[in-house]
Amino acid sequence: MDIILVPGFWLDGAAWDEVAPVLTRAGHAPRPVTLPGLESVDADRSGVTLSDHVDAVVGAIDAADGPVVLVGHSAGGGLVYAAADQRPDRVERVVYVDSGPFADGQAVNSELPDEVVDQPLPAWDEFEDGEPTGLTDDQLARFRQRSVPQPAATAREPHHLIGDADLRRAVPATVIACLLPGEVLRDLMARDHPFVRELKTLKDYEIVDLPTGHWPMFTRPSELGETIAAAVSR
Repeated sequence: MDIILVPGFWLDGAAWDEVAPVLTRAGHAPRPVTLPGLESVDADRSGVTLSDHVDAVVGAIDAADGPVVLVGHSAGGGLVYAAADQRPDRVERVVYVDSGPFADGQAVNSELPDEVVDQPLPAWDEFEDGEPTGLTDDQLARFRQRSVPQPAATAREPHHLIGDADLRRAVPATVIACLLPGEVLRDLMARDHPFVRELKTLKDYEIVDLPTGHWPMFTRPSELGETIAAAVSR
């Protein structure tokens, strides 16, 4: 199975370097994606839009010979959901790594000023609720060294889902809960929290716990690969 791996903010496809071999050993073909504007620190991000990022994932689906599994980390969850919305017949499963589907009209940060073009990786103390938990000092340093500014429009712009809602919601999904345990996600769903409102609409989903910080591809890459492979085999 081709497994398309979509990173979250500030990361290129190399973020999956320690996860991909686990998937290969399980008999799959990992296909890490580097999204437009994330090629390098020097890349021109001024014209990169959220649609460009969705199109990149759709393009990866179209380049595959057969059905695929989409894996999206963090904000990449919105991208893989939007791509599955456009190609529901090609997607066997969507795996959300510490993430979930974004609803139509939902943005990561709609209040980001229009004049902001690049969104660099913030200082660690700017993250809420101890988000970098699980990363060692060395991992934090290497993450910052490899990080690429995020095209700001991809955070500011809302998702637009253009396909058939019933078809996209019928694609099986796995949520790998890392920073927030599955118990917390289920509680948020019971309280109809906006963060998980779209997840509640899916017809076939599971929540699997992998306790660690928000970047399991760095903190627990082997376990993450095994968890993705297990989801693919369902």
